[in-house]
Amino acid sequence: MRAAVLHETGQDTLEVLDGIEPVGFGPGRVRLRVRATGLCHSDLSAMSGVLPQPAPFVPGHEGAGEILEVGAGVTGLSAGDRVLVCWLPACGGCPSCRRGQPHLCLAGFMNAGVPNYRRPGGGPAEVFGFAGTGTFAEEVVLPAPCAVPIPDDVPYDIAALIGCGVTTGLGAVFTTARVAAGSSVAVIGCGGVGLSVVQGARAAGAAQIVAVDPVEARREAALRFGATEAVAPDGLADARNSVTAGEGFDYVFEVVGRSATARTAYETTRRGGTLCVVGAGASDDLLQLNMFELFFDEKRILPSLYGGGDVLRSYERTIALWRAGRIDLEGLITHRVRLNEINDALDQMRTGEALRTCIEI
Repeated sequence: MRAAVLHETGQDTLEVLDGIEPVGFGPGRVRLRVRATGLCHSDLSAMSGVLPQPAPFVPGHEGAGEILEVGAGVTGLSAGDRVLVCWLPACGGCPSCRRGQPHLCLAGFMNAGVPNYRRPGGGPAEVFGFAGTGTFAEEVVLPAPCAVPIPDDVPYDIAALIGCGVTTGLGAVFTTARVAAGSSVAVIGCGGVGLSVVQGARAAGAAQIVAVDPVEARREAALRFGATEAVAPDGLADARNSVTAGEGFDYVFEVVGRSATARTAYETTRRGGTLCVVGAGASDDLLQLNMFELFFDEKRILPSLYGGGDVLRSYERTIALWRAGRIDLEGLITHRVRLNEINDALDQMRTGEALRTCIEI
């Protein structure tokens, strides 16, 4: 089968190879035929080394497809089932799961250190899958909890988006920050996840939603998806003054993953307001706050991993909102490519040309 492989961390391009074999099928696992997968900025971060991931590896974690085979002991799934890929499955028994924080379960992260593929002959035989999945491939073997059934009316491309970016953005609004109706919101970074934050804020009833991004096309998209105003980064201070009379926004979402934008987000949040950090950044990129401002301003700083909370319930909520026409998922997909065009898709994301690219496999 074919898969797109990154040979060494730090390389900019992937090589699409034939003859890659999925490995690990057995009890408690399923074999999945990938039908569609989204390109998420986290894939680029893993390629560059910002996010830790053993190499060589197959990127991709935002996927959907069809079950080909189920291993012994797997219940609730059968060959032919349509599923989306959950890259952070909950074990159900660890302390995080028992206290109602399944998104903090570490079981899924342990999968990242187990090879998902084998490359016969030439080079390292073991090939990993990003985040324990690796959906830039025609097939993948996954733990059964990673395969979540989807209703028949949800297309594969939409299901793929729900598997990561959309769930992350909406969850940050509804579960982590709990945006209140009538509030003011700023969203810094308007890629696929940031635009999902914008849509969530609109669905939550925010009165003002200011989208911030250096790419004009993304600012225009943010207005289509519900932002009341869209500005370049150098226009944020003026927007704060005009929208909030200089006080600062009730909620500010940082969806870039850099300390500089997180610091800007903190300064843009009103006293007593909420800064929600959604972007995934590097371990050596330090955010500086002084102890006086931390105490005196009483701003809540809330990181949001995968949107927080129970991702399975988040999937259901997203599908319900999409069916009701409250959020637009089709509009997030601006580009479609085949697997052999994956490097074109990487360039489109790096330049900001694409909001979300669907890779049809």
